[in-house]
Amino acid sequence: MKARGGYWFGWILALATIALFVHLGLWQARRAVEKQAMLDAAAAVLKDRIPRPLSAAGDAARVRAYDWAAGLGHFDDRGALLLDNQQRGGRAGVRAYRIFVPQQGEPLLVDLGWLPLGGDRKLPVIAQPEGELALSGLLTAPPSSGIALGPGIGREGQQWLLTRVDPAAIARETGLSVPLAPRVLRLDPALKLGYERDLELLANTLPPEQHRGYSLQWFALAAAVLATALILTFRRKRTRPESDRP
Repeated sequence: MKARGGYWFGWILALATIALFVHLGLWQARRAVEKQAMLDAAAAVLKDRIPRPLSAAGDAARVRAYDWAAGLGHFDDRGALLLDNQQRGGRAGVRAYRIFVPQQGEPLLVDLGWLPLGGDRKLPVIAQPEGELALSGLLTAPPSSGIALGPGIGREGQQWLLTRVDPAAIARETGLSVPLAPRVLRLDPALKLGYERDLELLANTLPPEQHRGYSLQWFALAAAVLATALILTFRRKRTRPESDRP
């Protein structure tokens, strides 16, 4: 009886492990599909580059969509916002944002590009572009923040250091009297303004092909556990003493 109890416990453990591995494999597969859809939607917008007004950044119904936008306005005189822990070409750095006030619509964050950080982690000083400017670029949702811990923004001299891009928190902490648009403008790399940048959407996260690879690994592990359980069961039946057989 004790042997039978161990046998069934082993199968329950194996099935639970298989279910977990299959769940993880399906999750990775779904993330691959989601990210591929993101890349395809952005590629279609970048191919045509049909400009919408900058006021489109405030359209809450399109917060997860992509649009090419252009318009006139000026940069707010509040300090720059530097997003920490941003990798580019294997180097650590920050991504610089400033608040832009378009002629029409809500203020929005403009991604000015990436700058490296030295070993002393001294933050670069981001100058305020002066006067009325014509901007264009890709409207996107803010970068994914993962698990939100704390306010995500702190004052560093005349600038602000971010651990995530939260438009509501930024508007509150910087003292804006109106909300920030929910989408940010990824500045056109062709414009002679800002810093090192491109329109890569997944620069600091896994691309779809890596999610697919992880998905296959989890499914392979599930198959390996099932095969091992079947082999052990077959061997047990062949080596079981006569007295244990029905």
